[in-house]
Amino acid sequence: MMALRIGFLGTGFINQIHATAARHSGADLAAVVNHRPESLAAFAAKHDIARRYETVEALLRDGGVDGIVIGTPNVLHARQAIAALEAGVGVLVEKPMAITPDECAAMVAASERSGAPLMVAHCWRFDDEVRWLRDQAALIGPIVRTKSYGVHVRWGPSGWFTKRALAGGGALADMGIHAIDTTRFLLGDPEPVSVYARIGTFYGDYDVDDTGLVLVNWAGGVSSVIEFGWWQPQSDGVAAATQLYGHDGLASLFPTQILYTGPADRRPAWSDPGFVFPRVEHVPQSLYDRQMAHFLDCLKTGAAPAPGGREGRANVKIVAAAYESARSGQVVEIA
Repeated sequence: MMALRIGFLGTGFINQIHATAARHSGADLAAVVNHRPESLAAFAAKHDIARRYETVEALLRDGGVDGIVIGTPNVLHARQAIAALEAGVGVLVEKPMAITPDECAAMVAASERSGAPLMVAHCWRFDDEVRWLRDQAALIGPIVRTKSYGVHVRWGPSGWFTKRALAGGGALADMGIHAIDTTRFLLGDPEPVSVYARIGTFYGDYDVDDTGLVLVNWAGGVSSVIEFGWWQPQSDGVAAATQLYGHDGLASLFPTQILYTGPADRRPAWSDPGFVFPRVEHVPQSLYDRQMAHFLDCLKTGAAPAPGGREGRANVKIVAAAYESARSGQVVEIA
């Protein structure tokens, strides 16, 4: 059986990781797209990619790819994804899926029209500890509230990440969305009902945010606090760390454990406060390998990716509502 042919849009840090994952999964690294000749040549040489293009349109005219990975500035995601989907080419697009919920809806519609799969790279859904905690969270009874983190401590990105015209937002769109999606996944993907946010720029000379708090109210009654930022002096948790406060205890992600406070006859063995999952590397390559393997499987079988466009759009709706709330100072209802 021929290997699936994958093209890469963008040659930055994240697509280096995706290209490695594709090779680990047995894909054919078929093509790469970038408007900068030096970066294009370096990426192609490193990953032994023969076909090189300046635009996605040129790649799609030539054909010969089964799927593409979009790791370009956020403002390009919707246009590039729709072009590929309309050509019948599957898409794995980096988070955030797009700048606006309307762009996300257009991407979903393009996927539904052509039948080509659309997957959003919310990578923490492929972490073993995240999946374990989601499966065990019922042990602490009904969830009351959650808290999660998307924080860079004493560090922040540069380049297009710090330009509103290219990124659409700052630390919220970059790191806060990791915490939002991880929280939503752990809760079983409820729909957001309302958002209140305080967002600002305190640590850098750019036109995007680097600090903020978001409060999300979910269908079903759970409330979530998300802390995010760049260049923060300290964080109470690593990226995507989350606490679920339940009626009968606490389910904690990073460190991953269950602290059970309910009836003794239902106490799980791993609720001992001294038990913590061993973790050598916080963001291992294996996380991206599993994500890529799922994307390739969807290309082969026609199965719907998870997370797909609907999950990605829910997160973008929260991000957009948070920016609106920060501007207005009001709670924003989400339709």
